[in-house]
Amino acid sequence: MGVHVLDITELATAEGASASTAGAGAASGRFAHWSPSLARVVLAVLALLLLASALVPVGKPGNRSPWAGPVEGPVSISTSASVADEPYDEDIALYEVAIDRIAHGENYYDFIVSEQRARNYPVNPGLAVRMPTLAYLDAWLGTPGQIVAAIALMLGIVAAWWRRFGEEGVSPRLRRMATAMVFVGASLGLNRHYFPLHELWAGGLIALSFGLHRIGVNGQGGRWIGAFYAGALALAIREHALPFVLLMAAAALWYRNWREAAAWSALVAVFFVALALHLSLVARDVLPSDPHSAPWLVMRGLSGWLANVVQSSNLRWLPHVLAGPAVVLMTFGWLGWKGRGGLFGFLLSAGYGLAFMFAGRWDNFYWGAVIAPAMFAGIVFAPRALSDLVAAARLRARSPVAAVN
Repeated sequence: MGVHVLDITELATAEGASASTAGAGAASGRFAHWSPSLARVVLAVLALLLLASALVPVGKPGNRSPWAGPVEGPVSISTSASVADEPYDEDIALYEVAIDRIAHGENYYDFIVSEQRARNYPVNPGLAVRMPTLAYLDAWLGTPGQIVAAIALMLGIVAAWWRRFGEEGVSPRLRRMATAMVFVGASLGLNRHYFPLHELWAGGLIALSFGLHRIGVNGQGGRWIGAFYAGALALAIREHALPFVLLMAAAALWYRNWREAAAWSALVAVFFVALALHLSLVARDVLPSDPHSAPWLVMRGLSGWLANVVQSSNLRWLPHVLAGPAVVLMTFGWLGWKGRGGLFGFLLSAGYGLAFMFAGRWDNFYWGAVIAPAMFAGIVFAPRALSDLVAAARLRARSPVAAVN
């Protein structure tokens, strides 16, 4: 226990030295100004959430997914891929056909609707048809280029976060641990089988954008150009990156970074124009007889959040009783990083988690790949966040953490 307190104190000391530049503020924990009653309520909710996350299902009952395996435990990808009724590999097969036809000179919109219809995939509404960005990129890169791009993206994510943790005063030990967790989250992008998957690339680009971003105030002290380009590419690949872009725009507005806010807002506007064009091109080939897609609003609750993140990340290898609470701790843990990036990480992870509770069917679990790579580092800061919350609840005497912070 003494070693644990020492580690937290070390982090607090290092972060305190950079508080003026990172905007962390006064020498106090994030929850220091909370009333004890509010802190106790939040602690109780967190405890209930951790308990529930260890119990609720993280996979469709009675079925297996190619990433997560059966509900009762993980299986290898090779084993799950042999399941006869596995729809997800058929999705990848569709995307691979699209890439191949583009590589042979065909136009995406000349074949994609008929190709999906022939495979019994919905084309109504048009959002059921993916935007063409990734198909054209994969066709242009070819398999060798995709491998190089995947390695470069993963290394870029790890390097960006290593630098950010160092610049924002994270202690050397926790910097190594947090960067290692970034690697665990991003490493799934090296699986060649999933290169045609839009969420895989969008999620990696979101993690890269988050790592490159530096939040300034009044246009001072921030860096955002690299983060903007990575976020723009993520949005061009998959529209599920839109919440991340909107949060970036909201953060820029909140901190009065007007140029950055204008750039993110313009990106949103351009995206909606491009999406409208995409939908109009798809609509040309949609027939009145084409059935409507099954609804995406299915209200899966806590299982929707946990299942999406667990099954679309390396958490799928953990026992169910550990994987679910890990998602909760990854989200809550960002609050233990006292700078603005910690709050952004919490809002990003919690926001997608809330969305997954209300939107997405069981077979849409791969949506979680959009956010999973950016979540993993949060768990490293969970002990710090929990310590601050317990101190605010006054369940024990304030630790050295409170004194240093």
